[in-house]
Amino acid sequence: MSAPAAAFRAFRIHTEGGHRAGIETITLDDLTPGEVVVKAAYSSVNFKDALAGTGQGKILRKPSLVGGIDLAGHVVASSDPRFKEGDAVLCTGSGLSETRDGGYSEYVRLEADWTIPLPAGLSLREAMVLGTAGFTAGLSLLRMEHNGQSPDQGPVVVTGATGGVGMLALDLLTRAGYEAHAISGKADQADFLRALGAREVFPRDTLDAARRPLENARWAGAIDNVGDPALAALTRVIQPYGNIASCGLAGGPGLATTVMPFIIRGVSLLGIASAGTARAQREQVWERLAGPWKPAHLDTICTRETTLDCLPEVFPAMMAGASFGRTVVRY
Repeated sequence: MSAPAAAFRAFRIHTEGGHRAGIETITLDDLTPGEVVVKAAYSSVNFKDALAGTGQGKILRKPSLVGGIDLAGHVVASSDPRFKEGDAVLCTGSGLSETRDGGYSEYVRLEADWTIPLPAGLSLREAMVLGTAGFTAGLSLLRMEHNGQSPDQGPVVVTGATGGVGMLALDLLTRAGYEAHAISGKADQADFLRALGAREVFPRDTLDAARRPLENARWAGAIDNVGDPALAALTRVIQPYGNIASCGLAGGPGLATTVMPFIIRGVSLLGIASAGTARAQREQVWERLAGPWKPAHLDTICTRETTLDCLPEVFPAMMAGASFGRTVVRY
């Protein structure tokens, strides 16, 4: 493994004096501090990246940062004894493109505590097909199981099923032995969702009729990517002592429900904050994603491979809802 280049390319975002973003030539000294220097091999594109890259969301907490909340690559230098030159590693969330320079760079400097060794069973590319989306889906199931969820309780439904988190959630739920159901507004993708493992596929308006404080219990649990109003409806139709993992707000941030599902049926609402997950739990999720929960259709879910130069073309399509599947960035 060669030493880091003196200068290299990165997709940098600036917020002062108006939004601007694009490819710049930078050096390691331009990057936020960290003990581990990684030569990036792959990254991915998430909705959060599109918000930051287009300036349509206030993601950056500093005036200028390299974008990209995910990356995978090889260590080229480390002052931390846990990592040595040549180690394959990954990082998702952990302040990337929020408080520190992110993964859209040929070289990335990371804090050692947030650098995860690539687990056996995953390639660097597969790790980024998963990325934050797969990690979020995996963390959702991990927290549900820690709270008592099991396959024998019945089916688990995934809302926003044609999004990156939704697709990966269906796939890994099936791998973990669950009967997975999907709710999606894209009727033309029903066969695709079934191919990923969805036993049943329901239209988006399936939950519209669930308006009373409690409705007939329909699912044992749920992974919700939508938020308002789907999340509120889910609280009314989950079986006693089932879990709802709340990990997205594509429909809105509101939550208009009552306490009755919680105090009568014992339903649990679990918040999934993937960006700041503690290292021990982070490692647990990645070990499962590389092993018993590894989605069987990663090549199908990855529908696009792009480069740093093409990111400005990818972001607007994602913001407009025109993207489908996972996009991997290749260096």
